[in-house]
Amino acid sequence: MFKKIAVFMVGFAVLVALSLGLWNRDHWQDYEIVTRDDYEIIRDDYGVPLVVGQSDPAVAYGIAIAHAEDDFETIQIPFLAIRRHLGAVNGKDGAGFDYLSYLLQAPEIAAATTQDLSPETRAWISAYADGLNAFAREHPKRVLRKDLFPLTAEDIAANFALSGPLFFGLEGVIGTLREGRELPGTPLPLKKGSNAFAIAPSRSSDGRTRLVSNSHQPWEGLFAWYEIRVESAEGWRFYGANFPGAPFPLMGHNDWLGWTNTVNRPDLVDVYALTLSDNKKHYKFGDQWLELETRREWLRVKWGPFILPVPQKFYRSVHGPVIINDNGAFALRYPGMVNVNQVQQYHDIIQAKTWEEWREVMAMQAIPSTNFIYGDRAGNIAFLYNAALPVRDPAYDWWNILPGDDPDALWQDFVPSSQIPQILNPPSGYLANANNSPFMATADGDNLDPEDYSQVIGIEGFTTNRIVRSLALFAAEEKTSAQTLRAITYDTGYEKTSPMGEWMQKTQSLPADGDLEEAVLLLRQWDWSQDGEGRADALAGLMLLKLRLAGYQIEKAPDLQMMLEESADYLQDNFGRLDPPLKDILRLRRGDIDLPLTGGPDALRALLWEEDGDGKLRANFGDSFIMFVTWDETGVTESKTIQPYGSNIQDESSPHYNDQSQMFVDMELKDTGFVARKPLWLKELQPENAAALF
Repeated sequence: MFKKIAVFMVGFAVLVALSLGLWNRDHWQDYEIVTRDDYEIIRDDYGVPLVVGQSDPAVAYGIAIAHAEDDFETIQIPFLAIRRHLGAVNGKDGAGFDYLSYLLQAPEIAAATTQDLSPETRAWISAYADGLNAFAREHPKRVLRKDLFPLTAEDIAANFALSGPLFFGLEGVIGTLREGRELPGTPLPLKKGSNAFAIAPSRSSDGRTRLVSNSHQPWEGLFAWYEIRVESAEGWRFYGANFPGAPFPLMGHNDWLGWTNTVNRPDLVDVYALTLSDNKKHYKFGDQWLELETRREWLRVKWGPFILPVPQKFYRSVHGPVIINDNGAFALRYPGMVNVNQVQQYHDIIQAKTWEEWREVMAMQAIPSTNFIYGDRAGNIAFLYNAALPVRDPAYDWWNILPGDDPDALWQDFVPSSQIPQILNPPSGYLANANNSPFMATADGDNLDPEDYSQVIGIEGFTTNRIVRSLALFAAEEKTSAQTLRAITYDTGYEKTSPMGEWMQKTQSLPADGDLEEAVLLLRQWDWSQDGEGRADALAGLMLLKLRLAGYQIEKAPDLQMMLEESADYLQDNFGRLDPPLKDILRLRRGDIDLPLTGGPDALRALLWEEDGDGKLRANFGDSFIMFVTWDETGVTESKTIQPYGSNIQDESSPHYNDQSQMFVDMELKDTGFVARKPLWLKELQPENAAALF
């Protein structure tokens, strides 16, 4: 039974809004205040909200209300960091985000450049901010810090400036420099991942276009997906997901096209060694000595019942943010450090209706990284190695620290979008990405040639088991049916030729003697699948996680013997045996449920976990928001989705706290109800025909 949720918010009158500072009329003249008559929130049987609005800003306002109802506390986290108050709420861990906000100057960049966004985009993010302000006013007990509200459009934009670089590993470089450690010379490994597939009509067994999104994100927190469906009387309809604090879906589909993302790892961060003057107030740049911008700020850190002020100096040069450690002064340069145009690109891309429109928006290159895998009702499929790749002079060693006193080493421009790796409609009829090199995306003969791209622009060369495995499975059949695509999506196998497979073979080749004899002999029986059927799956799973966390692709060879000893000891200590069934120890736990899982690190059915108090392994990362989209031969769009938990993240008493978990464990999907039709405006909506929307 579908439930019509009455929206309780009363719209702000213009005079009240102005007096509260929630909206600057002179600044955003194109934005009309949203009232409760302008939007409606309707939830399906799984609590997934459909936000229907009279205008696009009304939808944005409704998105804020719907998401806040389900996860208001998490939504506040990025904005506490923007205001540099997170340490006062969350202690030392929160202060780390406050430090990043100061160092990257996200609020200052947003304040200076949000006005450059289109009027439509400014209206959208203003309405989203007002929605959060309204919810905060109506629920003061859920506000984490009173001085956080009201939020502004600039705060919403600043969230993108702060969070965007985290997807290409900037925080890892900053952490390495802060600790005075040596940079590895290649991009640092990222914990984030994802799988994505696109199938063209020529490859599909039934002539349909298919797109699969299998995003590997944390199941809770700042980067946990929130599923949402939106519909505006201005003609915009979309089904997808966003992160807490994002004013619109970041991936998904409309009636015409759709896309999903996987994290890529291009080398987008350059580090420059500065030559400082004796008093450390200036740095050499060419034949000049420029003043080093210096600010003293106070990080406020919660310590028990107290909030302690911690002084911190922040520096900046013409290159970008500067970190000073015992080894010297180092400046950072990376894409997206001077504006918030990423907000504009996301706003525009969700409005696209054709491949040509979508590709034109992507040419903005404001979204600095993440691969895009695309499909549409016209039968097009595409892979775009999306990255704002700097134009670098090959005379310099870009993999190492650069001379900060040489103006010629300071890049200014980016490689044109047309020259970054991309594939449109390959003859094979399929595309795949699993956080790997862009030169492994489809059948061998249809892949791009790395020799066609400069070595200094920073394209990654990583390979994952997931890409090796998926391409092998696709190549095994001439046509790909819906059933085959589902089987590939949930596959738990490992390829011996993948990097993970090679390390596992080396582990199996350890001497079978001494204390490790039983463990080595058991691991040699592993059937190369984490399907829960083999005796060695639990031991193999612990080894696989250790190998993944070791960053096996770029770091020194891991100590396999030590890893196997630790894995064997863990099983013996907690279960009294080396071969407990995988399903007995790998669990999905949420509220009152405790369910068995299969899958593992770098499997297509990707799962990571943390040790629970009873020795069991509680999954908390990996397959998260999964979406299957299909366009049939007439262009009709249908989609199915699933999540590990439910739409309500925080309220354990909600029926939607974990109501999708059993389906997730069983590898089932739920219908979204999204079908192509004429948009239905909320004024036509009555409780008795609400189901017509689904």
